[in-house]
Amino acid sequence: MNSSSEQSDQNPYQPSDTGQANANSANKRSRDDAYWAKSLKIVGVILLLWAFVSLGCGILFRNLLDSFSVGGAPFGFWMAQQGSIIVFLLLLIVYMFLMNWLDREHGFGDEGKQ
Repeated sequence: MNSSSEQSDQNPYQPSDTGQANANSANKRSRDDAYWAKSLKIVGVILLLWAFVSLGCGILFRNLLDSFSVGGAPFGFWMAQQGSIIVFLLLLIVYMFLMNWLDREHGFGDEGKQ
């Protein structure tokens, strides 16, 4: 009975050298933490740009921007109707490229591709 309780305490998937396993786990955790921090920075910058363009250019700075014209329409109105959508799509493309770059940098790229 004692031997079965010893077997249940051991994880069959855990390497026998727990010191090496702990070091690998710590390295993976620090790599994951660095990835997560950079990912949050990218998302934060893109969200700030999106908020500035959609709220700032479309609503808050509209009167200032209306002194310019795009295609016969005041620029503030154009930013609220068309410009913020175009900038949003451009931000999505930039996000895609930045996250792909970050994935490759941290070894999370396309594992299936050779």
